[in-house]
Amino acid sequence: MKNHHEHTKRPFHTLLLLILICGATLLVLHHTSALMAENGRPTSENEFIYLPLITNPLDCGISGASYSSLPIASDPITRPAWDHPDINLAIRGYEQVSASLMLVEYAGGSDANAPQLDTLFSPARVPTFTNAYQIYRWDWACNCRLDLMSNWPTTLLGMGTSEGEPIHVPDSGYDIGGGNDVMVLYATDNRITLKYTREDNVVFGYTVHIEDICVDPALVSLYDSLDAAGRAQLPVLAGGQPFGRALGDEIKVSIRDTGNFLDPRSRKDWWQSQPPP
Repeated sequence: MKNHHEHTKRPFHTLLLLILICGATLLVLHHTSALMAENGRPTSENEFIYLPLITNPLDCGISGASYSSLPIASDPITRPAWDHPDINLAIRGYEQVSASLMLVEYAGGSDANAPQLDTLFSPARVPTFTNAYQIYRWDWACNCRLDLMSNWPTTLLGMGTSEGEPIHVPDSGYDIGGGNDVMVLYATDNRITLKYTREDNVVFGYTVHIEDICVDPALVSLYDSLDAAGRAQLPVLAGGQPFGRALGDEIKVSIRDTGNFLDPRSRKDWWQSQPPP
């Protein structure tokens, strides 16, 4: 049986702990105030010290989503996808440039079946264009990066988003099998490469690169398993199908035709539902 002395220890210890915590807090506040004074910043009763807020990470999963695959219609790439400048845009890299942040009109014809970038979003919209970027050229002889591209004012376009909003496959008039528009050539936690044919390369057809997107972990897992198995098959997605979420207030989008990087702002090509400017 415990005696009375043992029962009185706990309240005393609790009180002592509270005193120590309060003292440490006052010491931190005093030290912070002194530093502010040393740096010439006045202190006042209206100033607050904000402690960091710990939030849950973004849930990138798409509720009810299921993903399938199809056999590729070419030989698999021989270079690892993560190290391939045509598959992983991060290998080339890009820089912010100055270019008009609005749709532009170019002369020439257009493909009525081309991917439409307004369908990245649901409902379809022309987002606020937030930044323009230029992608680096690649020299396959030296296997090295060259200077920035200059054939178009921009080859990678920032598009305004809300954090966590679903991002969809740009719809097109193409069907690569089973009602699917694209094959996933590359997928990581924060980027994806979509191909509008079933060849495991960017030589023919359209390719769309999307950066700063949180890809559904289930899709990344399927891609990783098929890539590790030799890429005889790769994941496929339908036009308009959601596959991830915006990481923040901007996603970056690039579009290619037969390997060539093009201007994502071209109204007649990628925004055909919009009237000419």
